[in-house]
Amino acid sequence: MAEDLSIIKGDKTSEYQSIIPQIKALTEGEPDLTANLANTVAALKEQFGWFWVGFYLVKNDELVLGPFQGPVACTRIRKGRGVCGSSWAEAKTLIVPDVEAFPGHIACSSLSKSEIVVPVIRNNEVIAVLDADSEYLNHFDETDRQYLEEIVAALNFED
Repeated sequence: MAEDLSIIKGDKTSEYQSIIPQIKALTEGEPDLTANLANTVAALKEQFGWFWVGFYLVKNDELVLGPFQGPVACTRIRKGRGVCGSSWAEAKTLIVPDVEAFPGHIACSSLSKSEIVVPVIRNNEVIAVLDADSEYLNHFDETDRQYLEEIVAALNFED
């Protein structure tokens, strides 16, 4: 596939329905995990213009920064710490309308105002999380949860 994305603007559902097949086309048949994670976050950043989007991978009992788009980020996060560590510990998607109100929030950037973290679960174990931050309060909702969970479920983590 050509590495050009077709970015559409419209309602959030339409934007996800447009970008998901493109992400699948970029990642299907490509065995390299880093390449697939990098293209996934690049496509999401390009479609939605979020402040920051990326993956943290579970390595040696902590989350370690993986491919991302946006400003520099926290490199390592302990289980249960911040939104990412909490999503990992609880094995569920967390939507945070105001990160300042989240107990134990890790402020990698003061510009981040809201966040969604989606765990990547394989064989009943969290192996990574997808993290997206917005510079706007209350930016993420159930539509984001639905489609981001669909995206991480489709990714091949057999690298």
